[in-house]
Amino acid sequence: MDISLMGFDSPLLHNLHHILAATDDTTTNNKSSNVGPTRAYVRDARAMAATPADVKEYPNSYVFIVDMPGLKSGDIKVQVEEDNVLVISGERKREHDQEEKEGVKYVRMERRIGKFMRKFALPENANMEKISAICQDGVLTVTVEKLPPPEPKKPKTIQVQVA
Repeated sequence: MDISLMGFDSPLLHNLHHILAATDDTTTNNKSSNVGPTRAYVRDARAMAATPADVKEYPNSYVFIVDMPGLKSGDIKVQVEEDNVLVISGERKREHDQEEKEGVKYVRMERRIGKFMRKFALPENANMEKISAICQDGVLTVTVEKLPPPEPKKPKTIQVQVA
């Protein structure tokens, strides 16, 4: 389908349509090919795009703030990968077991469900040993303390020997 015929002719939409079409083409063939991005890549890209975050830098730390309405701390995972990549991930599920028993059906579903993820490359001065995370009132706050600045090197005095 040509998306320009639908009145949506922006480069971003065109590229997204191309990526999704390439993903569908590679999944219909049972062969592995390097034509386009993998399904996992597209899934992760969608999860990252749907998880907005604020990042603040303080004199002694970096603070990452992510809205997580309705999630418990057990639904959220905070990790450090590859020594300097902060990964915030999890899954928001819809609880409908009780509602199905009572005959309830959704008329409209607008709240986002599914997996979410964000990755942040941490700077060199981030202290990987001092990372804390707290989720309060639906807002996740991850604090990464900074390493102290290196001590300035003092000049080394060498004694001159008399020959």
